[in-house]
Amino acid sequence: MADLNFVEAVNTALAYELEHDDSVVLLGEDIGTNGGVFRATVGLQARFGEARVVDTPLAETAIAGTAVGMAAMGLRPIAEIQFAGFVYPTIDHVLNHASRLRHRTRGRLACPLVIRTPCGAGIHAPEHHSESPEALFAHIPGLRVVMPSSPERAYGLLLAAIRDPDPVIFLEPTRLYRLFKQSVEDNGVALPLDTCFVAREGDDVTLVSWGAMLQEVQEAADELAADGVSAEIVDVATLKPLDMETILASVAKTGRCVIVHEAPRTCGVGAEIAATLAERGLYSLLAPIERVTGYDVVVPLPRLERQYMPSVERILNAVRKTLEASS
Repeated sequence: MADLNFVEAVNTALAYELEHDDSVVLLGEDIGTNGGVFRATVGLQARFGEARVVDTPLAETAIAGTAVGMAAMGLRPIAEIQFAGFVYPTIDHVLNHASRLRHRTRGRLACPLVIRTPCGAGIHAPEHHSESPEALFAHIPGLRVVMPSSPERAYGLLLAAIRDPDPVIFLEPTRLYRLFKQSVEDNGVALPLDTCFVAREGDDVTLVSWGAMLQEVQEAADELAADGVSAEIVDVATLKPLDMETILASVAKTGRCVIVHEAPRTCGVGAEIAATLAERGLYSLLAPIERVTGYDVVVPLPRLERQYMPSVERILNAVRKTLEASS
C-alpha cells in the first residue's frame, strides 16, 4: 500500500487497467511523451508503447470522435481533455453518438469509453480553465458523470468507470491533484458507481457535496463539532445516475440539509437534489434546504477566485440558518 496523491492515484489506476486489459487505450494531447499537462499519464507510454498511449493533435472534437469509434469497435478508450474549459467541443460526439449508441443500435453496439478532464477552480489558472461543468453532462441521457473527492476514491472509481459498458465523464478536481496523500492499495478493486458515500456520520444536519468541495465541508463539520453540532457528510461521487436513497436516508436522520457545490447555482446538480428531497423527503425536513454554490458568472481570474468559491464561512452560515429555522 502506497501513499499517493490524487494524480498519482489516477496514474496508478490507468496503469492497472492497461496492464490487465489489452482493449484499454489512452489518447489525448501531450499524454505520451510529456505525460500530460498535470503528469497524470507520466511513464505510461514508455511502459505500454505508443499504440496504447497515443499523443493526439490539439483537436478535442477529433479526440472524442476517435474515442467513440474505438469504443464501438470493441476497445475501451480513455480520452483526456487537458482542461474542462476545452471539453465543450466534445459534446457533439458525446451527446449525439456516445450516449445514444446502445439505444440507436438496439443493444448491438456499446460505447465503453471514459472522458477524463481536470475541472474546477483554485489553482489560479487562466480563463477557460476553471469550470465545473458536471451539470451539462448530467443532463445528457445515457451518460454517467463521476467526480471523486480523494486519491482513494479516484483510484477505485476510475477503475469502475473504465470497466463500465457505457460512456463515463470522469471529472478530476484540479485543486485536489497534489493537495494531500492517502494510503491507496493498488489491488484492482473498484469502488461502486451510482453510489453516494457517507464520509462522516452525524445527527443534526446533512452536508451534501462532491469533488474538491469536500475539503471545505470537512472543515465546516469540524468547526460545527466544536460548537456541539453533529454534521453528517454525504459525498455524492456519482452525479449521474444520482443515488438519492443515501441522501434521503441521511436527511431522514438529521432533518436538515445543506448542499455545497462549486459549479454555478442555476440548474446545478444541487437543484436536482433539492427538488427530489422536496418531492420525496419533505416530511423529514425540519427546515428549508440550503444551497451554497458558485455564482452565475464566469469563474474569475486568480485575484477574485477565492471570492467565487464556496467558503467554510458560507457553509457555516447556511448550517446555522437551518438550525435557527428549526429551533
